[in-house]
Amino acid sequence: MTAITIRFFAQFRELLGERIQLVVPEATTITEAVQIVCRERKEAADALFGEDGAFREYVILMQNGTRVNRTEAGSTVVADGDELAVFPPVAGG
Repeated sequence: MTAITIRFFAQFRELLGERIQLVVPEATTITEAVQIVCRERKEAADALFGEDGAFREYVILMQNGTRVNRTEAGSTVVADGDELAVFPPVAGG
């Protein structure tokens, strides 16, 4: 088993909470880990994932402070002690 932390920001934090400690099976991907958190929260799942089960194009992901392309999240495996961060689109000016 692998212990990870997932942190959600902005509107995702409102839907899922700020920090979630999670124990997942070995070889779990980033996509699978976040899907586990969203299983019983349809509104959050709809905000984060498209009908194909992949992250929506506006979701920003980081693994241990390094940005992960959302298209690679389905094949990027988490490791024990990893911290994932999930952000909505960033706007500013």
